[in-house]
Amino acid sequence: MSDPTPHPTSDPQPAPSPPPPLPPEFHDIAKRVNNWGRWGSDDEIGTLNLITDEVVREAAATVRTGRRVPLALPLKQDGVQTGMIPGRVNPLHAMVQINQELFGPGTIACSDDAVTMGLQAGTHWDALTHVSHSGRLYNGRPAGTITPHGGAEFSGIDKARHIVSRGVLLDVARARGVRRLEGGHAVTPEDLEAAEELAGTRVRSGDIVLVRTGQVQVYLAGNKEAYGYPSPGLSVRTPEWFHARDVAAVANDTLTFEIFPPEIENLWLPVHALDLVEMGMLQGQNWNLEELSTACGETGRYAFLLSAMPEPFVGATGTPVAPVAVL
Repeated sequence: MSDPTPHPTSDPQPAPSPPPPLPPEFHDIAKRVNNWGRWGSDDEIGTLNLITDEVVREAAATVRTGRRVPLALPLKQDGVQTGMIPGRVNPLHAMVQINQELFGPGTIACSDDAVTMGLQAGTHWDALTHVSHSGRLYNGRPAGTITPHGGAEFSGIDKARHIVSRGVLLDVARARGVRRLEGGHAVTPEDLEAAEELAGTRVRSGDIVLVRTGQVQVYLAGNKEAYGYPSPGLSVRTPEWFHARDVAAVANDTLTFEIFPPEIENLWLPVHALDLVEMGMLQGQNWNLEELSTACGETGRYAFLLSAMPEPFVGATGTPVAPVAVL
């Protein structure tokens, strides 16, 4: 009679090691930038509360010539995504009807499109719910309030109903005298202040700050892989600078927003967690700041009216955006 007891065909593999806990220095910074409860326990928009009517009026007053500079990358199938992030697919565009005479022969014909894409695939805003840490989202809400069918119960991108404010370009690459920062460059508060000095204006409450590294040039030259890795980006030290200035939102011209690989070994996306979870500050990625850098350099003016309206996908943790700077 055969032995019914199953026998392994190979040695059992050890269970993977759990990730290391978030280090004490992360939690120290988190305490210093935390905005939970600042605008009430029910708040869902965080630092966007800093964009008041007065801030918008002052932003409108920066317009002098009416020159409009688009800041979005084209949405196309051969976009910035390489497959590194599961499910974040470049736009797949399809025609669902072409010159179709819906109401009979000889009537007006219609053409319609459909698209499938990751909401953070191109130029986008991250919602406050895009990341969590220690089981929590912005304002202390449980990470479990994001569900498969409902999405984000709180602080979905649809809650950010209008994003129009004074934009300030902090052109770190230009301030450092280079076309593009090297891949291992972590943008520091000192870099931001050097760019602020170049801009000739002080970042103030309610501003939307655009940080130029020049990294998007790599993508525009056709090298998607090198665009994403290695990449310059914001240092873990920058959230305290933005918190001290009461910045409303931050965007830059990289795939990962923060330096990648991370500056602290095995600490992945700490700037995301500090900005989105602790501070409640929206952040944007894949913004094309090249034409804006040229325009600001030509005019010597680095502050402008910025319109960066989110697409109101209910419960979404991010959204495509087509920002425009008006000088």
